[in-house]
Amino acid sequence: MGRVEGKVALVTGGASGIGAACAEVLAREGASVIIADLQDAKGQELAHKIGGNSGKAEYQRLDVTDEEAWKSLIHDIAVRYERLDILVNNAGIAVGSPSITTMSLEDWRRQQAVNVDGVFLGTKHGLRLMRKAGNGGSLVNMSSVAGLKGSPTLAAYSATKGAVRLFTKAVALECAAMKDGIRVNSVHPGIIETPIWEAIVGTRADGSNSPPDLDAMSTMAVPLGVKGIPEDIANAVLWLCSDESRYVTGAEMVVDGGLSVR
Repeated sequence: MGRVEGKVALVTGGASGIGAACAEVLAREGASVIIADLQDAKGQELAHKIGGNSGKAEYQRLDVTDEEAWKSLIHDIAVRYERLDILVNNAGIAVGSPSITTMSLEDWRRQQAVNVDGVFLGTKHGLRLMRKAGNGGSLVNMSSVAGLKGSPTLAAYSATKGAVRLFTKAVALECAAMKDGIRVNSVHPGIIETPIWEAIVGTRADGSNSPPDLDAMSTMAVPLGVKGIPEDIANAVLWLCSDESRYVTGAEMVVDGGLSVR
């Protein structure tokens, strides 16, 4: 317990799935957590749950594609906490398509806006407060195994997660050169049971309009033979946000049951 005691953490897309697990784990380990999302009811419910478990958390509405909203949130954190130690750029969406030739430009741009622009804006404005506070910090960007290897029905999603992967490495080098004490790493989940899969419909081999069967996928493709759960990713994020990973930056932490090496 207490691995991030006294730190202030911001988790985007924090109301459900991997983001919610990150918020809970960071709060359990002593951080004051700001849960940022567009899912107001779920975000407020999670903050209440964390508070009931003696943790510190609050919910703030945030559209990660809106720069003015980012400025407002970071200003509010600066006024009330005077620091930001941890930023987890987790918010993301997945838009599947049986073929890239049938994907609309609107869907392509929407996915880019959330998955890439959102990470850029969070990094841009979050780093400013981290540097101003002068306490160093940890910035974690959520990529995916799809950012390491392609997927035939998720080409656009893979493009966004590949962008996050290399963006992370470039910013890590910038921070290292500035000697600001901020470490920047990416996390690459494999097949994890989260709500994001519910949005990937119409891409199954049998043509059915339903989400993928994660258990069947995992049995077939994952060397460990099972799907992951959000806490598997949250535990990796916790380590990257703690002082235990003080010598780790520019790295890509893959949590996928061996999927990416098969």
